Amino acid sequence: MTTPPQVSIIMGSQSDLPVMSKAAEFLDSIGVDYEITIVSAHRTPERMVTFAKAARGRGVKVIIAGAGGAAHLPGMVASLTTLPVIGVPVKSSNSIDGWDSILSILQMPNGVPVATVALDGAKNAGILAAEILGTSDEAIADKLADFKKKQTEKVLDSVAQLDRQKNGS
Repeated sequence: MTTPPQVSIIMGSQSDLPVMSKAAEFLDSIGVDYEITIVSAHRTPERMVTFAKAARGRGVKVIIAGAGGAAHLPGMVASLTTLPVIGVPVKSSNSIDGWDSILSILQMPNGVPVATVALDGAKNAGILAAEILGTSDEAIADKLADFKKKQTEKVLDSVAQLDRQKNGS
């Protein structure tokens, strides 16, 4: 029997995949099960409703929803589920420099929260999803601690390298 995905990564169209795959790559790197699919709020609204209402029952614990343009997907999904939804604004071909997507996801009405990451910030969405899961899963929390430690080490290595260059070593 396969375990259900803990995270569902959804996007409004295939063109969002290069951005949204960054969330999947991060979750892969720490061993978190996920699913990834296309759910368009505008072109497949019935699929979106069915998906959002069934996600919890399927074992999903966090939804990452990316969309460009008017970016209704994260908010509409959040209105249909009690799961945490992380919105990823995507700078798309019909975008107004991404601001339309950012504001559509960020400016949710009271009662329908969507956590929002930076424009094209799907990797951060993957990290945030893992942090949410890590509040009740020590193995995920430990992997996140290792990830953050490696980030710190990378920066400190860069500092040391820069110091050596500056001092002519």
